[in-house]
Amino acid sequence: MDDPKVEFVEVMGTHGYEDYHYMCLTAMTKRHYRKRTQYLEWAKPRGLQKEVLFVDDDAVGMIEYAPAGASAYPISGTGVWVVNCIWVLRRAKGYRHGKAMMSRMIDSVEDAGGLATIALEGHPSPWLRLWQMEYLGFISIDSRTMRHRVKRSETCFRTHLMWMPLTEDAAPPRMDWEEMLKGVDFCIAHPLYRAERLKLEMVFEFC
Repeated sequence: MDDPKVEFVEVMGTHGYEDYHYMCLTAMTKRHYRKRTQYLEWAKPRGLQKEVLFVDDDAVGMIEYAPAGASAYPISGTGVWVVNCIWVLRRAKGYRHGKAMMSRMIDSVEDAGGLATIALEGHPSPWLRLWQMEYLGFISIDSRTMRHRVKRSETCFRTHLMWMPLTEDAAPPRMDWEEMLKGVDFCIAHPLYRAERLKLEMVFEFC
């Protein structure tokens, strides 16, 4: 049997992959919703990158990242790049594709002092789990316990600020936790997505 063909495509800068600017591989949606369009228009000129992993021409993973000033999260810091999202479909797990995407990202942001992201503990979503981010090399440096104000309001979960210093003198990032309570709207499938139909400025609250 031939080895599978593995290809990484930086879709923000490659013609013909525009649908992947929006597409979340969990649902393979191509809906160009307004909040995502607004985020892309704001973040792409500021350095937003998104790389999709193809195995035998099948999209099975992705990583999206940006300088802190263009991040989808309220994370700030000098020389900090932020991972908005990273995941690999279950059928492609076990081949260290996540590690490969992280390695490629680190190579592409060689001037960064460190990488930041969020992780979730006790949340029902299978994405961005704490153990997954720790496996990729991040450590938790701050966290808060939160709950959704409408959906599963009886369930508390912990949101972590994750950090991976790349230089010895890297200054750790900061999280605006009050802003984080608003949720995010850059991705319709994100575990902390803020649905407009709820008409809430703060969709989460501290437990």
